[in-house]
Amino acid sequence: MSPGRKGCSIRLSAIGGRICYVGRRRLSLTRDSVQLVLQHPRMLTVVVTGATSGIGRATALRFAREGASVFAVGRQANALDELAKEIRRTGGSCQTFEADVTAPTAPDAIVAAAIGAFDAITTLVNAAGIIASGTIENTTDASWDEMIDVNLRAPFRLMRAATPQLVLARGSVVNVSSVTGLRAFPGVLAYCVSKAGMDQLTRCAALEMAPHGVRVNAVNPGVTISNLHRRSGMTEDAYAAFLERSKETHPLGRPGAAEEIADLIWFLASDRAGWITGETISIDGGRHLTCAR
Repeated sequence: MSPGRKGCSIRLSAIGGRICYVGRRRLSLTRDSVQLVLQHPRMLTVVVTGATSGIGRATALRFAREGASVFAVGRQANALDELAKEIRRTGGSCQTFEADVTAPTAPDAIVAAAIGAFDAITTLVNAAGIIASGTIENTTDASWDEMIDVNLRAPFRLMRAATPQLVLARGSVVNVSSVTGLRAFPGVLAYCVSKAGMDQLTRCAALEMAPHGVRVNAVNPGVTISNLHRRSGMTEDAYAAFLERSKETHPLGRPGAAEEIADLIWFLASDRAGWITGETISIDGGRHLTCAR
């Protein structure tokens, strides 16, 4: 930019327009000053997997409410369309991408599409996940592989693919783990192991990415009202009984709401959490404090 020119502008992603500079002095943008701009909520471009339901959907809506541009990833086209319409009705920005996060080409395709939509990725939220019952005796190889593939391998591969963009933005990652990653529970063996692996992935990646200014954290919910258990085959009656039982197993006396988890995810992605990384944060009504029962 030449001295004395007025109305010069710099292109910044995620904003449908330009930020103008007016003045006689030469504009000098350091990496830190650019970072301050990128940390503004309306400059955030968030990729959310599992965005069609539960915590993922609530997270997409939470970021949109703060002015972030949302790139929503999911397997159900109709649900993605409904999410995008809801966000746009309130003036938000949302692009969708139908994908199975376990597909070999998914990570690179998601990253390329997100960059094509918003020019950058400042935040990645890995919220896609599955659950299934199974013990050490009856968990099949196929069930084990599917659980690890969706809950651990897919987040790892997407984090790896998005890392160059996250480094450029000095951005952040929030992984949706579980209380079962921190504590052992019977009857959901593969699920517990997959979430414990996600927690360790979070910690290791946080150390490796910290020199680049990228933060990596995880949230560890207790029982949260969503479609997760229903999709695993639990009947409506069984799910109702499960939620009722959660009033006894969670010290605060109730299951959680997806919106409560989304609030914590938003905080961890924001500049208010700028000195937090490598944390696996319980948000479970005190469930992690209790013995398995």
